[in-house]
Amino acid sequence: MKPTPLIIDTDPGIDDAVAIALALYAPELDVKLITTVAGNVGIEATTGNALKLLAYYGKDVPVAKGAAAPLIRQPEDASDIHGATGMEGFDFPEPKTELLLEKNAVEAMRDVLMAAEEPITIMPIGPLTNIALLLKVYPEVKPQIKEIVLMGGSVTRGNKGVMAEFNIYVDPEAAKIVLDSGLKITMATLDAGLGTVIPPEQTAKLKEMGKVGLMSHDLFQRYRKRSFGTGLKMYDSCAVACMLQPDLFTMQETYVDVELAGSLTAGCTVADLKGYLKHEPNATVTTGVDSERFCAWFMERMAQCD
Repeated sequence: MKPTPLIIDTDPGIDDAVAIALALYAPELDVKLITTVAGNVGIEATTGNALKLLAYYGKDVPVAKGAAAPLIRQPEDASDIHGATGMEGFDFPEPKTELLLEKNAVEAMRDVLMAAEEPITIMPIGPLTNIALLLKVYPEVKPQIKEIVLMGGSVTRGNKGVMAEFNIYVDPEAAKIVLDSGLKITMATLDAGLGTVIPPEQTAKLKEMGKVGLMSHDLFQRYRKRSFGTGLKMYDSCAVACMLQPDLFTMQETYVDVELAGSLTAGCTVADLKGYLKHEPNATVTTGVDSERFCAWFMERMAQCD
């Protein structure tokens, strides 16, 4: 089968680094463009990290720098989890700066989409700022977007606020624009990510699985050392799995909105699983995952990333 053309919008970040590798090495996917956004760390760091990853993976994919801040709110990051640069502690090669486009992420996405012979899937695994700007500035691209498969949101509780998942919390206004776009959307939620437990006996094998496995092992050991004893959870990789192996997840079509004004719940994705709001579904959300099968899929795919 012909590979699915894909744009990755990302804020690397350790989880992003693994998800990007899974996508780049997947024969079913053809990554046309990588765009960066501020999220886990600032935009200069996320852009530099994307270029370092491409150098390390030996892949040539154009990169475009995107939004340095949310649409309205003040920037917030996760440098307490990912380190000041997002990927400290591993010996990456110099970034492939020749892959960085002069045009910004929104312009680059617009050009790739409009030049494509078939609709393209977009996979955002960071805050949705770039995607919201694209849809507002260039609404004519919508017919060229096959679907949006994002990592973000929750159908239960959060990991940044009480009810908010980080990617949505950082720019909830952008998330609302995307969810209201009328496009086909799949949300790889926090709930599914929490179920993707890679046990210690499996994570120990990563360092023997070539350069991508070694990188993942060393970065996770540095930043999630506690999880090495209890089981690593893979969040952004769920977006890739939703495209390549959707039967790993339980999913439901539903209406999803984003809380913007709540003083305690800003960034909460309100998934109307019971249909109380009487709205037509605007997204398919993951509500769970088969942990054992996901682990087997993840380890098999990581072994192929070399």
